[in-house]
Amino acid sequence: MIPVLFILVPLLTGVAAFLIKEEKYAKGWAIVSSLVTLVVSLIGLAMFNKSGTLQFTAEWLPALGSKFALKADGMSQMLCLLTALAFPIIFIATYKNHYKNPSSFYALMLLSQAGLMGVFIAADALLFYFFWELALIPVYFLCSIWGGERRIAVTFKFFIYTFVGSLLMLVGLIYLYLQTPGQSFALEAFYALDLDKDKQQLVFWLLFLAFAIKMPIFPFHTWQPDTYEQSPTAVTMVLSGIMVKMGVFGLIRWVVPVVPLGSWIYGDRISIIAIISILYASLIAIKQDDLKRFVAYSSIAHIGLMCLAIFATNSSSMQGVMIQMFNHGINIIGLWIVVDLIEQRYGTRKMSQLGGLAKQAPSLAILLVIVALANVALPLTNAFVGEFMMFNGIFSSPATEFGWIFAAVAGLSVIFSAWYTLNMIQRVFYGSGQTALAGVQGIGLNAKLAMVVLVIIIVVIGVYPSLLLDVTRSTSDFILSKMFTK
Repeated sequence: MIPVLFILVPLLTGVAAFLIKEEKYAKGWAIVSSLVTLVVSLIGLAMFNKSGTLQFTAEWLPALGSKFALKADGMSQMLCLLTALAFPIIFIATYKNHYKNPSSFYALMLLSQAGLMGVFIAADALLFYFFWELALIPVYFLCSIWGGERRIAVTFKFFIYTFVGSLLMLVGLIYLYLQTPGQSFALEAFYALDLDKDKQQLVFWLLFLAFAIKMPIFPFHTWQPDTYEQSPTAVTMVLSGIMVKMGVFGLIRWVVPVVPLGSWIYGDRISIIAIISILYASLIAIKQDDLKRFVAYSSIAHIGLMCLAIFATNSSSMQGVMIQMFNHGINIIGLWIVVDLIEQRYGTRKMSQLGGLAKQAPSLAILLVIVALANVALPLTNAFVGEFMMFNGIFSSPATEFGWIFAAVAGLSVIFSAWYTLNMIQRVFYGSGQTALAGVQGIGLNAKLAMVVLVIIIVVIGVYPSLLLDVTRSTSDFILSKMFTK
C-alpha cells in the first residue's frame, strides 16, 4: 500500500488545494502535504531496506492488458525520496514569494509531484505514460500563467518538444505491447521480449529520442534554457532538480534492458552525442551572464555525463548514474534557491550587475560555496562519488573500445565545471560590490533553513555514500543482467 500513498497523498491534497482561497493557508497546506509525502517516502525506504522491493497491483484496464502496477525498487525509492525531499524544501525556500491565484499554483505543483512519483514507480507501460503526462501537464500551466514576459512563446516551444517526445514514446510502447504474447503492457512482459535486431533498433530510437528530449541532451536541449529562464523559480527547481531525471530514468528502466542489442549497436554514437552535449553546454555556461541560463547549461552538461555513463554498461557506471541522479537534484535545487534569493532581493540575475555580496550576505555566500563545490564534485561532497564511479565505468567500459577516449574527452567537463562555477562565485560574491545593492538585507530564515538541510545532505552523502550505494546496488545488477543476457 505504501507505493500507492506515494501518489495518493500529493494527488488528493493537490486537488483539495484548488479549494483554498487564502494564500497563507495554500502555502501551509502545500508544505504539510509535502512533509506527509516525505514521511511516507522514508517509511517506504525503511520497508525496502528490510524486505526488498515494494509492489502493488490492481485491475485497471484488463481489456487492454494493462494493470495498475507499481514497483518501488532501489532506483525508484531513491528518486521518490528525492522528489519527496525536494518539494518541502522548494515550498519553504520560496515561502515569501507571492503568486497570483496561489491556490491554483500550489495545487498544480502538488499534482506535478503526484505525476513524478507515478513515473518513478510505474511497472506498467500504459500507466507509466499516464503519469508521464500527469507530471508534465501541470507544468505547462505553471509556466504559461506564472512565467516571465516571454512565457507564452517559451511554453509553446516547451509544449512542442515534449509533445513530440511523448508521441514517440507512446508509439514505441504500443509497438512493444503488440510484440508481447497475450498483448500486455506489463514491464515484466517487455523485459521478457526477445526482439530481432531490426525491431530493437526501431524501438531504441523511438524511446531514446523521447527520453533525450526530456533530459535533455544536444541537440534536443533548446527548450530548456528558455523555459528555465521564464518559469517561476519554484517551477524551475522542479524541472531541473527532478523532472529531467524522468529522461535518465526512462533510459535505464525502459530502454537499455528492453532493447539491449539496440543499445549496444548505437552505444558509441550516443556516447559521442553525449560528449558533444557535455562540452557544448560547458562552454556556453562559461560565457553566460544570466544566472538562470548559467545554471541551465550547467545542468545540461551534468546530464550529458549521465547519458554517457549509461551506455558504458558496467556496474560502476550504472550505479554511478543512479546515485548521481539524486545528488544532481540536491545540488541544482540549492543553486536555484540562491538564484531566487538574489533575484528577489537585488532585482537582477545578471552577474555583471552583482558583486561583493559576501559582505552583505555572508551566510548566503558560505552556503552557496558549499553547494557550488558539490556541483564541481569536490571530494567529501555528494557528487564526488557518483562522478568518480561514472568516469571509472566509462574508462573501463566493455561496450566499446573507445572507453578511455570517451573518459578523457568527457573529463574536460571537470575542468570546465570548476572554471565556470568558481568564476560565478567570484563575480557574484566577491570583487567590487555594486553601489545599487548597498543596504539590501541578507538571507531569510526560511531560505537559510532550506539551504542548511541541503548542505547537510551534501556532506552526509559525501562522507557516507553507502546510504545510496546500498539502496541502488540490486537494481543496477538487475538492469545489467538484462543487458547482457539478450
